Amino acid sequence: MAEVGRTAVCDPGALLPGGFWEAVGVWLERPQVANKRLCGARLEARRSAVLPRAEAGGPRTSAGPQLGTAGRVPEESRGRRAAATAPLLAGAPGQPGKAGVEEGDVPASELDSLWSDFSRSLCGNREMLAFLAGSRAGSRPEAQHELDVVLRTVILKSSPHRPLLAPTREMVVQDVLNGTVTFLPLEDDDEGNLKVKMSNVYQIQLSRCREEWFISVLIFCPERWHPDGIAYPKLTWLGEELLTKLARWSVESGKSGFKSTLSLISVLKYSRAYWALKEKYKDMVKVWPEVTDPEKFVYEDVAIATYLLILWEEERAERGVTAKQSFVDLGCGNGLLVHILSSEGHPGRGIDIRRRKIWDMYGPQTRLEEGAITPNDKTLFPDVDWLIGNHSDELTPWIPVIAARSSYNCRFFVLPCCFFDFVGKYQRRQSGKTQYREYLDFITEVGSTCGFHVEEDCLRIPSTKRVCLVGKSRTYPPSRELSLDEQRTQYINSRRGCPLGPAGREPAPASPQAAASSAHHPGGHGALHGAAGHTPEARASELWLPGFQPREKAQRTRNCAALPRDFVDQVVLQVAHLLLGGKQLTGSSPSGTLKTWNRGVLDGRVHIRDWREQKPPKKKQPEAKRKLVPEAFKTRVCWFFMHHPDGCALPSLCCPFAHGPGELRPSLTARTEERVS
Repeated sequence: MAEVGRTAVCDPGALLPGGFWEAVGVWLERPQVANKRLCGARLEARRSAVLPRAEAGGPRTSAGPQLGTAGRVPEESRGRRAAATAPLLAGAPGQPGKAGVEEGDVPASELDSLWSDFSRSLCGNREMLAFLAGSRAGSRPEAQHELDVVLRTVILKSSPHRPLLAPTREMVVQDVLNGTVTFLPLEDDDEGNLKVKMSNVYQIQLSRCREEWFISVLIFCPERWHPDGIAYPKLTWLGEELLTKLARWSVESGKSGFKSTLSLISVLKYSRAYWALKEKYKDMVKVWPEVTDPEKFVYEDVAIATYLLILWEEERAERGVTAKQSFVDLGCGNGLLVHILSSEGHPGRGIDIRRRKIWDMYGPQTRLEEGAITPNDKTLFPDVDWLIGNHSDELTPWIPVIAARSSYNCRFFVLPCCFFDFVGKYQRRQSGKTQYREYLDFITEVGSTCGFHVEEDCLRIPSTKRVCLVGKSRTYPPSRELSLDEQRTQYINSRRGCPLGPAGREPAPASPQAAASSAHHPGGHGALHGAAGHTPEARASELWLPGFQPREKAQRTRNCAALPRDFVDQVVLQVAHLLLGGKQLTGSSPSGTLKTWNRGVLDGRVHIRDWREQKPPKKKQPEAKRKLVPEAFKTRVCWFFMHHPDGCALPSLCCPFAHGPGELRPSLTARTEERVS
């Protein structure tokens, strides 16, 4: 046994030992937050057990607390046990990909058999028995007490270099009384049964000495530690990186308030599908014609598409159907998500107020439509299974409403980003929450009011706004559609602070479903907007809430890119004149021959950049941007050569701009125009 790391933990909030077990729960359920080469973990089964006595002939196991007087757990330790088991039972049993323990028959029987065989072997292995008990080798373990034993599958992150990696399975033994959690790797024997490997066994331990808390990482047998760089890193990583994170997590007083990543789907299925789709659509980065960052948007949409494909695959299995779900993406933007979902066999289309350049590259199988979406009876989709709102801005709160009113079987998926209410920007009402958390709660409230069971999940995307909301089932039977639609209408109107029938303004109309039903119920909601002069055609074009404005088709320019070039040049010269202390900005000196170069100073804070001090970028630029550099080389005259008193700080060979008309090359645009003509 060897200790590879030990750190003292400052606990001003008196969160230990409970905080330690919460940190252990994070490492058990979400190891990818510490080890980026992992994709996640699945806790398959959990049982209670006890260690065998060293002098006994056999082990004792139990399916629950079966402790004698000598092994009775003190009150303080019972509190620790509650803290330890709480994170393990966070998810619903039997659902793949959940953070909680899955109590399926097969994993549970595997764990029972595995622990029975392992505990029998401990009778002849005093060193392992002492290691599990948290005591020194050769010493007698304390009186028996209950342990928590978990069967865990660690899912490894695939990559183009490692496309197919088998998950790693472990048996995790938590000893709350002694403050230890031991990780025992598993392997198949010759008959295909699980057994414990004696290599790569490690333990995380919480101890207290002289009123100070310590967290340690110990290895059972350092000579048998065989790092693979993925599930089992080098010992220095365990003793430094992991230990530091565990110590920090143990004393973090507040929780994030968000669900764990990919909690609604199978992490293993997601990992395999994501890398396959990333490889399939990676060439989109090379041909991306938009001004946005291709790597961010392509791989983000690949991740969102992967999530939806796995979500829908599991939904089909739950419902016992084979037909792939149809969809409409409202506010589809670049349309890549629609393209991927359509290419993977799901019938659907995307609608956006403005056409994008990239739309023409997808081909006819990807249906993208240019048009405004306004919440009224004409924008319903009765034959569609799912409505998608991926950063849908002003449409985000309306998507649950549109889904609910389209048909009883219509579901929704939204990934909120910008904060919009039904009309205009969302106004904060609770100072005790972050604006993001409050807005997510608002969209959840909208979905619940519309009659959906709303579930929350975190996507694995390169974005700070990665929480999605899913409404895949209803809280009411179809016979209650009329009363639920009245509830929706009241809620929508309440967001503007207006009663149902204010003078001079009509309330939000009901859906066609409810309107049809209300024809047989004179007191229903349909009577509220059925005044004379309001034909069905006129009512269909009415907004569900007056004041809604879709985004403008033409994007407003919010920087100086569209200003006249002469005006921009004049402003630049005036600023440079001030920085250089009033020196006349005409002519030039021989470039790069001066040791000193006037950078100019304004109040000691603002100066002109000296390009000789420019450091190479740390982050590798996208391939699309790297291609532009040689194409643009020497296609414009250097501003410093023309206007700076000392000329350009760089020699001509190092400056990407032309030092005089003689070095100018035709631009890519000019050459393209010549070829076309």
